[in-house]
Amino acid sequence: MMKFIPTKLDASIVWLSASMLIVLVVINLSPGNLSSSNLSQGKVTNEQFPTVVEKKSYLIQGPVDKQTVIEAGAEITHTLRLINTVVANLSKIQFDMLSEQGLKLIPNFSIETDGWAVGQRINFTPASASQMTNASQLHSAGILGSGITMVVIDSGVKSMSGIRQDAYGRHRVYGTYNAIENKTSMNDDEASGHGTHVASIALNSERDINGNFYGVAPNTRLISIKAFDEAGMGNYADVIRGIEWAIYFKERYNIRVMNLSFSTTPRSFYWQDPLNQAVMKAWQAGIVVVTSAGNRGNSPMGIGVPGNIPYVITVGAVTDNYTPDDTSDDRLASFSSSGPTVERFVKPEIVAPGGHLMGLMESKMRIASEHPEFHDGGKYFTMSGTSQSSAVVSGIVALMLSVDAGLTPDDVKCRLMNSAKPARKADGSWAYSPFQQGAGLVDAKSAVESGESGCANRNLDIVKDLDGSQHYAGVTMINSDGEYYTRNFESATWKGEYDQSQGYTWSTANAWNDANAWNDANAWNDANAWNDANAWNDANAWNDANAWNDANAWNDANAWNDANAWNDANAWNDSTVSINLWVEQE
Repeated sequence: MMKFIPTKLDASIVWLSASMLIVLVVINLSPGNLSSSNLSQGKVTNEQFPTVVEKKSYLIQGPVDKQTVIEAGAEITHTLRLINTVVANLSKIQFDMLSEQGLKLIPNFSIETDGWAVGQRINFTPASASQMTNASQLHSAGILGSGITMVVIDSGVKSMSGIRQDAYGRHRVYGTYNAIENKTSMNDDEASGHGTHVASIALNSERDINGNFYGVAPNTRLISIKAFDEAGMGNYADVIRGIEWAIYFKERYNIRVMNLSFSTTPRSFYWQDPLNQAVMKAWQAGIVVVTSAGNRGNSPMGIGVPGNIPYVITVGAVTDNYTPDDTSDDRLASFSSSGPTVERFVKPEIVAPGGHLMGLMESKMRIASEHPEFHDGGKYFTMSGTSQSSAVVSGIVALMLSVDAGLTPDDVKCRLMNSAKPARKADGSWAYSPFQQGAGLVDAKSAVESGESGCANRNLDIVKDLDGSQHYAGVTMINSDGEYYTRNFESATWKGEYDQSQGYTWSTANAWNDANAWNDANAWNDANAWNDANAWNDANAWNDANAWNDANAWNDANAWNDANAWNDANAWNDSTVSINLWVEQE
């Protein structure tokens, strides 16, 4: 039996609270001050009232050590060596003191999970993601994801039988690292249901009535990293600590895949965001990072953090339109977020099944108890979202690595995109913009069989990106009509409109047709079509000076530390980073 060794990165770290607003109340409890005579005679002075000090949680970056923060009187809650950051609760006075020393102070934004959709209840057993992506054909050939460990950073994972055991009945869960409390455990710790559902889509070893595995990679090992609470809420500091833990123990447990089914609104360029910096470190360390595109709908510029990182694999969602035996009406899910990113990169990279997927979840878990109509009364729950589509791709990545363990993260991304099937109309043109479907629908069998390399993250240098010596922009442009397009692929212009018409999108059997998909002159593996990048140049950030929000909003060196960073109520109230929660079932 595999043994999980509970080890802390920093035993001195003390978890306080996921809440970002902390109120300290100091009361003088001496008997004289609280005597009934003083109270009745109104002799309690101002000094005897509670002293209220408002504190907020910040990530502190720059030439800083713990002592500098301690000397300012601040309380350190996290030490994140991975990105040279400490996290502390600061009063306004402490905030000003540290700002004056040239340190970068970034709010400890909250995060939420990406998945959860209400909608019509189904009275049939939906097709499994394994069937819809041709992973079941790999299973028949004995390719089950053996020898690979996946990390799922989420709300925890309940050790239900299909998760606890692999396809051969062997125990395959190493344990849980609770990034909120900074401790490891052999016990599961999950009250939300989101993490369990996501993990089961990727790994479930149980079979349906036809003998097909419910999970995509039923033999892959699992480590659960808990960074979100029962409501699906977390924060930057805890998620980054979870990523740091995974990188630290990568070699010990052969961690090769990391699933991140959550997002938050971008507030800076991708390279400035602390969470993105940690995710990029994981990619650099050789871990394939798969993240959800988000559930913000098909409007442009909807990709969240960390899906806006150009290196990682960002996944959108498709649905079978409740007709599992008829692929002709499959379509892009209306909740699936679209690109491009502010830095002009095309996102998502690919799309995968994410509509009404069946996964494991106990009926007493929060999501199931709030939506009992989607629970089967046993142990399965139907749920939609890009969280689920991300889990599908994470499972496929595990299958790929189990066949060829020498693949780099860039290799995996290249093969997934090169083998994907774009949705086409009857005339052969693309049914959806690349900013909506990326390279197309993932195909597990084709990805495993692909021999492509060198077609992903071209002209990007993650070392330079992380050390700050060079940053990058993608190839998206805007024409005079306000349409987005990419160089050498101008036929795929897009105004950001979503067409759900089946006649337009999936009217023929060729909707996901790979015939000549990659031989066309405008295909994605064309030298300049898709994955190329340019060195970032602020002066040429977009060909339209007014293309995005304020051109100076993120280029200002004081973007994080400006006077409004403390006082702006929106900085705290609109900072949700969460496992992407409930969206309309599709």
